Amino acid sequence: MSRQLHLNAFLMSTGHHEASWRLPESNPFANTDVEHYRDLARTAERGKFDSIFFADSPVLFSDVGRRPAGSLEPTVLLTAIAAATSRIGLIATASTTYNDPFNLARRFASVDHVSAGRAGWNVVTTAGPDAAKNFNLADQPAHAERYERAAEFLEVAFKLWDSWQDDATLADKESGVWGDNAKVQAIEHVGRHFQVRGPLNLPRSPQGYPLIVQAGSSEDGKGLAARYAEAVFTAQQTLEDAQAFYADLKSRTAALGRDPDGIKILPGIVPVIGATETEAQALERELDDLIKPEYARQQLARTLRVDPEDLPFDQQLPADLPDEDEIEGAKSRYTLIVTLARRENLTVRQLIGRLGGGRGHRTFTGTPEQVADAIQHWFEAGAADGFNIMPPVLPSGLTTFTDHVVPVLQHRGLFRSEYTGTTLRDHYGLPRPAGRTLAVEEATA
Repeated sequence: MSRQLHLNAFLMSTGHHEASWRLPESNPFANTDVEHYRDLARTAERGKFDSIFFADSPVLFSDVGRRPAGSLEPTVLLTAIAAATSRIGLIATASTTYNDPFNLARRFASVDHVSAGRAGWNVVTTAGPDAAKNFNLADQPAHAERYERAAEFLEVAFKLWDSWQDDATLADKESGVWGDNAKVQAIEHVGRHFQVRGPLNLPRSPQGYPLIVQAGSSEDGKGLAARYAEAVFTAQQTLEDAQAFYADLKSRTAALGRDPDGIKILPGIVPVIGATETEAQALERELDDLIKPEYARQQLARTLRVDPEDLPFDQQLPADLPDEDEIEGAKSRYTLIVTLARRENLTVRQLIGRLGGGRGHRTFTGTPEQVADAIQHWFEAGAADGFNIMPPVLPSGLTTFTDHVVPVLQHRGLFRSEYTGTTLRDHYGLPRPAGRTLAVEEATA
């Protein structure tokens, strides 16, 4: 079989465009409506998507005046969706900076059990000082420290998931022995950031480990991804930037002794789709006209670490912005936005319009065939293994993509017509990791 695309549906309340909630069709309370998300998941499953994905942050996301703010805890939401679906993968974001390994390892193993092997974890280190203040900290830990903690966090999680061997459960009613104690081991982890005895209080899950996803594109982020990630969500505006990122991350992965095909790179794309180009452009204008510039400028100012008054709407970005090295959070997104503005000589007003649809992810406006062309071009040009589909409006944007773009990709032989496996790892063409015998590892280390 020829190489196949991987498609993930990135779901965000009423859609990724910040003004989507103002459209007549939108439900402004969708962010806490479980049935809304169940319906979206069923639509994506009908389209044979590999997975759906929820972003998350341990801090109030967005100005409540700007768009629907506040979100359900995503692993809880995934359990509700698991009962309404049967095949589609279920990926949630969780922070390694503001959680402990035992709780998260248990939570994702639980989702994997509940969903019969469809769980994935998007590992983030969480940027910004506001989250820190929700966890008894005056400021966020330094960028490098957050990534060092994340690496140890993952090592502990892997040990916990391996603390039960696959055949530890005997369920022997005749002998009265439910499990084999010799096959359940404490991990006795002692490191710089964590001391965890273990074992996990849950048997090994259907996938062994949830699929590990990573979304940071800084140098530290790429290093973490190359060592641990099995899928990477990323943002690039140009084919050349996407090709460079793709080649760099595949090379880093190979240098660490991993199979580069074992890490799937999925850039984000915001598809604004119409039956004709004119119709698609009209939808884009309608959405952009509904953006409230004052809110958008405040958000841009926070990202750039400047005062809103330093960003006059009809002028270009100031020349004296901080260097990336001075930014302690969301380094790669900061660089993407500044590079976009400088490369295209955009005014602040124009930049706000460009960011309104996907916060720096590539927006593409056109017919279903043109959207399919754009996806195919990047896929075949060494820029992507698939795409993080970010509908600007929900549910209509996902329905349109499923009903009109997916069939084009299927007809071209680029995407599955039916699921061939049952787990998320099956969809991504990745093996189930074998459990490690911890005592043997420790004795030979």
